[in-house]
Amino acid sequence: MPDTSDKKKTALLWFREDLRIADNAALSAASEYDAVVPVFIRTSGTKLRSNGAARDWWLHKSLEGLSRSLDELGAPLVLATGDPYVVLGDLAGKCDAGTILWNRRYGGAAAEFDEDLADRLTDDGFAVETFPGALLHDPGAIQTGSGKFYKVFTPFWKAVESVLELPDPISKPGKLSSPSSKPASEKLSDWNLLPSRPDWAGGLRETWTPGETGAHERLKTFLDGGISGYASGRDRPDGENTSRLSPHLAMGEITPAQIFRALDGASGKGSGSNEDQAVFRKEIGWREFGYHLLVHSPGIDAANFDDRFDDFPWKDATGDLHAWQKGMTGYPIVDAGMRELWQTGWMHNRVRMIVASFLTKHLLIHWKEGEEWFWDTLVDADAASNPSNWQWVAGSGADAAPYFRIFNPIIQGEKFDPGGIYVRKYVPEIAALPDKYIHHPWDAPEKVLVDADVTLGETYPEPIIDHKEARDRALSAFETIKDA
Repeated sequence: MPDTSDKKKTALLWFREDLRIADNAALSAASEYDAVVPVFIRTSGTKLRSNGAARDWWLHKSLEGLSRSLDELGAPLVLATGDPYVVLGDLAGKCDAGTILWNRRYGGAAAEFDEDLADRLTDDGFAVETFPGALLHDPGAIQTGSGKFYKVFTPFWKAVESVLELPDPISKPGKLSSPSSKPASEKLSDWNLLPSRPDWAGGLRETWTPGETGAHERLKTFLDGGISGYASGRDRPDGENTSRLSPHLAMGEITPAQIFRALDGASGKGSGSNEDQAVFRKEIGWREFGYHLLVHSPGIDAANFDDRFDDFPWKDATGDLHAWQKGMTGYPIVDAGMRELWQTGWMHNRVRMIVASFLTKHLLIHWKEGEEWFWDTLVDADAASNPSNWQWVAGSGADAAPYFRIFNPIIQGEKFDPGGIYVRKYVPEIAALPDKYIHHPWDAPEKVLVDADVTLGETYPEPIIDHKEARDRALSAFETIKDA
């Protein structure tokens, strides 16, 4: 039984998806204690979903930054592996901590796990305190006029905005103190989060700066120029009108409130028009909507939101799936997106919709196959956004695009990458083709292909399926369930 006679004596601070020092409510509360033991647990022995490989790479880098920041504050980060219930109880005993603090997670298995854990630790005599911070709103507090949860984004976001009041910013603590008996920490290098043989992370290192500092540098860069023209340019993968803040948000290195405060304070050249800012806020709102759905439909990561799709005739097409994963479908905009994902751990949002539509509608492969691939390869893999976005494209989700909305990858490429800049970057084997054929090389005359050193079926694949044939097949498949 822990000694709780003086609850201000020592506190355990459990970091999870909140790897930051500023605007951290749990850390601020912990700083009021005489001593603090910050801990990050690599969870094992539970049913919680493990990180994908790309997210593990990011986690390593982010923990390095967090550890440096905590060292400077005077309370070194303790790394531990195991079931959090066992680890937290053991650490609390070693440092005589009576209180355990953490920031909340919302929806799905993680939230359910946390609620059960808090009950068990409380039964053991610990004081457990939890705090908000990952979202702009409490997902359980926003309801329709009839007291139900929102299933359509636009009225949801209007409801959030109508009551939204940003909390005051929380400054980072000036100093923390460690207890006299400091528990030992595992070594981050022993966790083997970084790839070695082979080292596939070169593109990630070149593209990203994980950590709290990197998050705020990225936000500043975006507000200094990238947001200008965002409303019209965000769909163009050949430009720079995306914030690229999603992996920082997913790891909690920056909060939505910090981003909104920065938007409110942005002014001058490069800070974007009112429309640019409003559209960007909606993109943050879409992330909030994903958590709203996850809270009210916890099984959305594994089950169809629209249960008609339980009977959809998905295909088991391993060869097609592998071609899609490798970016070898023969459709340049699809292949460029899948290769960008593999090289950088990220993909432009418009292209995410294109490749997801291609997998679920051209190839009739279950959205869960795509969701699992994205979970393993995305640095911004997120428990709410990942499944809700996949279901949205597949047609089985809330406020979903109609199933019969089937992206034409040729038209999508010509519209959003008209000069082929994006395709040429990630599909260099067809880079010498003229713009006229860059999105459908199979239509190029033989001489054009020869001049561009392209041999279809050898240097670049033929399309794995004809677009019209795929569209007709998908619509026929949907006919089998649409009246169910």
